[in-house]
Amino acid sequence: MRNFRTLKFLAPLLPVLVLGLAGAFAKPADPVVDIPPKILAPTSQQTSLDQIIAKLLSQHHYRQSKPDDRLSSLILNTYLDDLDFGRFYFLASDIAGFEQYRNTLDDALKSGNLQPAYDIFNTYLRRLAERTARIQSLFQQEFRFNVDESLNVDRKDTPWAKTPAELDEIWRKRLKNELLTLILSGKDQPTARDLLSKRYDNRLRQALQSTSEDVFQLYMNAVAQAFDPHTAYFSPRNTENFNIQMRLSLEGIGCVLRMEEEQVTVVELVTGGPADLSQQIKPSDRIVAVAQGDDGPWVDVVGWRLDDVVDRIRGQRGSVVRLKVLPGKAGATAAEKTVRLVRDTIKLEKQAAKSTVKPLRRPDGRELRIGVITIPAFYSDFDAARRGDPNYRSTTRDVRQLLDELRDKIDGLVLDLRENGGGSLQEAVDLTGLFVGNGPVVQVKNAGSNEPEIEKNSESGQAYAGPLAVLVDHASASASEIFAGAIQDYGRGIVIGDPTFGKGTVQTLVDLNRLTRAKEPQGQLKLTIAKFYRVNGSSTQHRGVRPDIAIPSATDSEEVGESAQKNALPWDEIAPTRYRGDRILTTLIPELARRHQTRIAGDPDYQAFLRDLEFARQQREKTTVSLLESQRRAERERVESWQRERENRFRAAKGLPPLKPNDEIPDGKDSVIPDTALEESARIVGDLVVLSGTGNASSALVMGR
Repeated sequence: MRNFRTLKFLAPLLPVLVLGLAGAFAKPADPVVDIPPKILAPTSQQTSLDQIIAKLLSQHHYRQSKPDDRLSSLILNTYLDDLDFGRFYFLASDIAGFEQYRNTLDDALKSGNLQPAYDIFNTYLRRLAERTARIQSLFQQEFRFNVDESLNVDRKDTPWAKTPAELDEIWRKRLKNELLTLILSGKDQPTARDLLSKRYDNRLRQALQSTSEDVFQLYMNAVAQAFDPHTAYFSPRNTENFNIQMRLSLEGIGCVLRMEEEQVTVVELVTGGPADLSQQIKPSDRIVAVAQGDDGPWVDVVGWRLDDVVDRIRGQRGSVVRLKVLPGKAGATAAEKTVRLVRDTIKLEKQAAKSTVKPLRRPDGRELRIGVITIPAFYSDFDAARRGDPNYRSTTRDVRQLLDELRDKIDGLVLDLRENGGGSLQEAVDLTGLFVGNGPVVQVKNAGSNEPEIEKNSESGQAYAGPLAVLVDHASASASEIFAGAIQDYGRGIVIGDPTFGKGTVQTLVDLNRLTRAKEPQGQLKLTIAKFYRVNGSSTQHRGVRPDIAIPSATDSEEVGESAQKNALPWDEIAPTRYRGDRILTTLIPELARRHQTRIAGDPDYQAFLRDLEFARQQREKTTVSLLESQRRAERERVESWQRERENRFRAAKGLPPLKPNDEIPDGKDSVIPDTALEESARIVGDLVVLSGTGNASSALVMGR
């Protein structure tokens, strides 16, 4: 989701860290002794920095919001969610006590009073220590897995527990579920108990090492995210990690991570990195343990500080790291899987656009050739360009070369932008020019300005004028949305797939040392300062780009996308700019949609694809899990049976032997399951070729001009 515009860019949701260069490894934790939590307090330097950040937010954020009671309430809610999202530690009496700050945190910001934030955090530390002691007591009890009871795993909206005894019951079921998950993953009960006992001791040990800077980072980030989800404060340590990400000088696995409900969660994969290329790790997966090399011991990292987990996963290029991962798409009943990755430097070549040609035999016997260009990111080798290298790599240059190679070989084209999180804004603008020629591509409206800036492409004429489709999904963000929106507005091609992510905001980085007299690093503030608008005046923010023809994906907009984020800026629109659109394609879309619906209704593979998506959605949306071992085993077997049957269905079609009951179910690039969305997109383009009366690319109708 990275869009760069001079110093302005789009980045993933934060607080996040990206895995890059080698770091130190933590020693295994000893059992936690009975140490009372220390009382943390703000420093005078933090008091001054708090006022500077508050002023920057109120004066320069796109919302132009002054601190008031509404903002104060948002800050309190965000801070409490960050500390105790699952409502496992605070009691209702604690929350009642915090209500004194509900309408006063705005005044505290302006005066530099950080004490309320530290009082809340100190209460959290005390409750965490008390709860850890109770957890160890609960581990002395017998857990019976033949009792028919269940656990609600979605507690974000449940009432806060009124008494420690009420929390004990909540934790008894939580621990029982965690034990059962480990047992179903192959561990015996004593081993599972020991692992969980050490895990919670380690969680407390990590928390007891918190510093005043940690509290300041957490609280100021809550303040920032009360403005919008892409505004964030970076402490000096997080600033360095963020800079590593932006330089793409990574030697690691290529994952953007954040802490969610006490677990390290994958937010985004860096295109071309080891994790991305493995196809075994996906956004929303949770990393629970890390091991070095092929035979190093496993270290449980649940409850660790995020930056310490990042340090452990980083390493030298060519070295091996193993991860135990809970797949997010499998929901609450997910089973651990082991992923082996070889650390590497993220190279631009691995992000590069690639092409293929799909032969398509139509019902009338006509054979068409549909080109597919996959664009994983909007990239550019800025350093090489500055050096004057005539062969520097960029998305636009690479796609132009691929189009030259496909010329006269294809009848139509699909541009695949699924899971393309963005990148260079200029590349999105220039790439649009390859298909629409000269003209405006996107409008950028800064905070407080009346007139938007118009970004125009610099390409001289079209590189491809034939039938075109753009395939997108919920993970297509930022630059991808700018490109897809422009293609749709110009009537140049049809957009197929799911509504896109909906991130239509622009950020800039502010070096806080420039605004203070401090010699020590003060960190940075990432600040939302502008919004993107399509040439038709519609914002890409919140709603994203709506496809002309819908093909669902495995990711639901309710859980991924701007609309799912707290405090996201709303959708709006401004006046359209002058551009030369064409309505020829618009008149063909109803017939294209009718043919698509008729075809998929009688296509058993497509119907199986829809059933698979529905099954996966049901698993992901389960908020209650059984604590009865026999039922959980039956559910596990049902999911594995579905996965095996799904794989075998397509192995049979390819003449391959079926998987045996004990065979590992292949995933990612090892799977033979076809890309149904891409296959159907090619057929839709085939319909477009026929309806528009075009032959091959050399004689194609110029749509949109």
